[in-house]
Amino acid sequence: MPLVEINFDGLVGPSHNYAGLSLGNLASASHGGDPSYPRAAALQGLGKMRHNLNLGLAQGFFAPLPRPNGAFLDALGLSGVEPAGEAERRLRAAAWSASAMWTANAATVSPAPDTADGRCHLTAANLVTMPHRSQEWPDTVRQLRLAFADTAHFAVHDAVPACFGDEGAANHMRMAAHHAAPGLEIFVYGRHTKDTGGGAFPARQHEQASRAVARLHGLNPAQALFVEQSAEAIAAGAFHNDVVAVANERVLFTHELAFADPEGTYAAIRAAQPEAEIVVVPASAVSLADAIASYLFNGQVLTLPGGAMGLVIPLEAWEHPRVRAYLDGLLASNGPIRKVLPVDVRQSMANGGGPACLRLRVVADPAAIDPRFLLDEARIALLESVVAAHWPEQIDPTDIGSAALARSVQAARAAVLEAAGLTELA
Repeated sequence: MPLVEINFDGLVGPSHNYAGLSLGNLASASHGGDPSYPRAAALQGLGKMRHNLNLGLAQGFFAPLPRPNGAFLDALGLSGVEPAGEAERRLRAAAWSASAMWTANAATVSPAPDTADGRCHLTAANLVTMPHRSQEWPDTVRQLRLAFADTAHFAVHDAVPACFGDEGAANHMRMAAHHAAPGLEIFVYGRHTKDTGGGAFPARQHEQASRAVARLHGLNPAQALFVEQSAEAIAAGAFHNDVVAVANERVLFTHELAFADPEGTYAAIRAAQPEAEIVVVPASAVSLADAIASYLFNGQVLTLPGGAMGLVIPLEAWEHPRVRAYLDGLLASNGPIRKVLPVDVRQSMANGGGPACLRLRVVADPAAIDPRFLLDEARIALLESVVAAHWPEQIDPTDIGSAALARSVQAARAAVLEAAGLTELA
């Protein structure tokens, strides 16, 4: 079977809550302390998966990671201890975080046509910048090695050393004539604030992490581009590149302030990929603030059956007056993006993740992947039934740490692993 792009969405975990743990993520911070609705969040995510499946696209999923993470609490001496202050409260909340649902941060993926050994390579992201995410990668690797166990087709690498922060596919793009063709891999990194004259938020992606991943994957140096993210974008709240730019096949859809050297970046892309089409959204049409508030760029540019491209965006972008005006003009321009497809992922959006955050793109032969991770309508309906029966309807901030809630969350995850036939992950 030919190589196709498969989007693996994270199933929103039963401990989904708004603890406001992510510095630089404005949506997460603004909703910190609000009640969350895990059941609605998971059903919205499954609805997005069904939406893409109904477009005729391949769709997969990853199961939630075990939460609360007892090993994390043990290592911090917090097991059975009531937090005495705000720092301890946040550390306990980190052990409950369902942030692994944003699988764009699970790993960086290089398809087989790009690699020296002709296998698809995946390197788990270490996510060391944020404590609540830094604990994810060992369990993520377990799941990746189960889903992509065929070593004739896949190589799954542990995270790069923690001294170099790596945020995975959220800071990585790939451009090619088509998904199965050799492509240009674009790694976007940030400079630490001390190197850029200050700034309220950290740059999460280290250049050396990106270069290490490229070496691990055996990429042709001529087809690997390392680009600095704009300090202005990071300071405005674009904590990952996928908040201000997204690529698909020959198309790059980007805000004009996404990169530190935009013209140099575009020239390097065109030199490596002459067929590239670069759609630049001017700040005069959509400001950085509007882009970040609406998550216009945190969408999925998808190649639809028949070859046209569609842009999956959150409802927040479709309902934003200035962004909507830009999108109406984009569609009227008869450019490479021919359809705009809004989806409802409001619970994820309120915690700082749009449609692109929820998925990891893997170009591969579906027959080489463990079928338990691939979806059809019946399997989505099965997952929906488990979520409806077992996911908490609401979690309030004061619930975090509750023994009763912990038992409920653990039972919910066990139920979905049993239903999906993935009890090895228990």
